This record gives sequence, structure tokens and C-alpha cells, in this order.
Amino acid sequence: MTVENLRESSETAAGRPTPPADRVDAVAADRAVPADRTDGVRHADGTGGAKGANGTDEAEARGLETPRFLGARRRPAALSAGVRVAVPLLLLAAWWYGTTSGRIPPDVLAAPSSVIGALRELAATGQLTGYLLASGHRAGLGVLVGGGLGLVLGVAAGISAIGEELVDPTMQMLRAVPFLALVPLFISWFGVGETFKIVLIAVAAAIPMYAYTYLGVRNVDRKVVEAARGFGLRGHRLALGVVIPSALPSILMALRISLAVSLTGLIAAEQIGATEGIGYLVTLAQQYFRPDYMVLCILIYAALGLVFDGAIRLLERFAMPWRGHVVAR
Repeated sequence: MTVENLRESSETAAGRPTPPADRVDAVAADRAVPADRTDGVRHADGTGGAKGANGTDEAEARGLETPRFLGARRRPAALSAGVRVAVPLLLLAAWWYGTTSGRIPPDVLAAPSSVIGALRELAATGQLTGYLLASGHRAGLGVLVGGGLGLVLGVAAGISAIGEELVDPTMQMLRAVPFLALVPLFISWFGVGETFKIVLIAVAAAIPMYAYTYLGVRNVDRKVVEAARGFGLRGHRLALGVVIPSALPSILMALRISLAVSLTGLIAAEQIGATEGIGYLVTLAQQYFRPDYMVLCILIYAALGLVFDGAIRLLERFAMPWRGHVVAR
């Protein structure tokens, strides 16, 4: 049997014609990789690749740069602390210069020395400690009640359609109403006692807590929730085990804003029917025209804000250790 007979029998067995030998040779030549192209290929294990005369890769010879590190680089602690206190120190220096040089009259802004004197006076009489404890007790109870209620409502509205339909319209209407406008109504309901003050602070803290919690829950990946439901998680187990941990960044931001807003509610509450507290001290400073006490109260509120912010940052570090800060170089 000749070669032609073998070719004809193979074509008949396969059911399709076999390309001529000259076409097969042309296809093989097209698929062949030139040697100069295979020399520069770097394998997955890091081996291979053509080397230049000096032992460098062709990629380096062509001017390609090594990729920059894109991970998290933390600043030194001393540098970070210096940057944080730089602007407050500049403001303090400008305040001291303006009051001591006479450019700012004492009745407009008290000098730092006068404020320090007022602080010593309150500390010596023991009133400062009592006022701080009274304000901290009211703010703590208000944020605990209002923040807890806002958290529960935010999770309920974000995790289910019926919860959103029941809760979200009412909360959005309340969010549009300034909580200070509710002061006369709360006075008529609760009087001017401690209940009025705590309820006002709770309302002030509940609105931002609800808004940010609702937003965080709505941004949770639906696939994660469906996978958890596939494993049998329902109700509070689903909320505590999957939804709240996934929305934790938004919840902590809501807590930070709620604490800041609660200070505003604290000022408004303690200026009505109070006999102790930082807000009551503000009212006394206004009645007796003591600019030093007014500035002191402002600084106390600023210090409380820093304490709250530092506490939330510490909580974020322990609750979300994977979140780092990328420092641009």
C-alpha cells in the first residue's frame, strides 16, 4: 500500500479530509514561538528569563520600575502626636498673644490666665467635680437609651422590608425636625426634672444613630446575608452574628456623631431647671457676665469631645484591628 492509499483510508475513517502536507507545515511554522521571545519569558516560579550582558533582566533593561509597596505604613507615634497637636497649639498661641497684647479686649475674650484662675476657683470649691459628674450622668443615660433605640431601629429597618416600611418614614420625619424644637413639648410632658433632660439627650442621640446604622446595614453584601440564612441563621442570630459585625464601621461612626450631638442636647437641657452641670455653669456665667467662666465651659466641652473621640478610636482599634491607615509617600 502506497502513501496515497494510506492517506485516502485515513480520510475515509475520520469522516473529514486531511489537509495537505504543505498546509500542515505552514500551520506548524506559524505556531512556532521564536527563540528570542521564549528567552524573555519569566516562569511562575521566578526562574527563566533572558539575562543581559551585566546579568540584569530584560525588563530592567527596558526601564521598568519595581512596583511600589501599597500596604499600610503607620506613621511614627511621635510624629503623629506632633501633627495632631500642632493646630491647637497655634490657636492657643494666637489666643494668648491677642489677649496679652491688648488687641482683644478682656470683655470680648478672657485671657488664658483668667480662665486658669476660674478653673482653680471651681476646683478648690469642689464644684467642678460635681458639675462634671452630673453632666456625665445625664449624657451617659441619654446616649445609652437613645443610641440603643436608634441601633435597634436601624438594624430592623435595614434588614427587612417590613421593618423599613414601618420605621423609616417616621424616623425620616423626626430627623427633619430639630430636636431643640421639642423642648417646649417635652417640658409640658415631663416638667423640668431629670426625665426631661435625659429624654431630650436621648432623642438627640437616637436620630444619627438610626441614620448611620440603617445606611450601614443596607450596604451589607446581600450575598453574605443569604449565605447566612442558608446556614439557618434567622432573627437575632442573623443580626448579631452577621449584620451588625458587617456594619460595624458605620455603627461606630454613628456612635461618634451621637456623642457629639448629645453635648448639644446636654447644654440645652441643663440650662432649664438645673442646679448643677456644665450647662448650668454656662447660665451662671451669662447672668453674672463672667467671660472667663464662659471660655472655661467651652474648653470643657471641647475636652469632652476629645475624650469621646479618643474612646471611639480605641474601640475601633480593638473591634476592627484589620482597618489600617495608608500613608501616602
